[in-house]
Amino acid sequence: MKNDSYSKGQLNALVLLRLFIGWHFLYEGLIKLLNPSWTAKGYLAGSSGPFKGLFQWLAGDAMIGAIDFLNIALLILVGLSLTLGFWTKLFSYFGIGLLILYYLAYPPLPGWEVTGPSEGSYFLINKNLIEAAALAILVQFPTASYFGVELLFKKKLKNNPTT
Repeated sequence: MKNDSYSKGQLNALVLLRLFIGWHFLYEGLIKLLNPSWTAKGYLAGSSGPFKGLFQWLAGDAMIGAIDFLNIALLILVGLSLTLGFWTKLFSYFGIGLLILYYLAYPPLPGWEVTGPSEGSYFLINKNLIEAAALAILVQFPTASYFGVELLFKKKLKNNPTT
């Protein structure tokens, strides 16, 4: 896709969305990293919905160390990627994966009792699903080559062709 097929306003709005989502992921990862007592154990153990058994298994003593590490690492990597504008498509997919897992841990489904963290009343769609959809939209647009580290590489390659 070429950047010139979109208006500056469109690309600026998409870049802003990318930066906001990136900041959200980065902040969540850093807060967890900087808190030595943080663990996903309670969140996973309290899971509800059809995948409750899977999430409770992940909360077990054999798995929780790796799960905590992967969660923090992916949050930070997705956040850095989106904020700085490099490998945004790849890390957007990782972000979508994380958000879908968070959604499945506490799905707002009719008839399922929500036992975990909730910031409001949801029915089928919650903030995790909305943010995942926003990332799916961002994957479709070249925001990093418009504003981000990828733009620097694009300019460098354009100035120094290797033919």
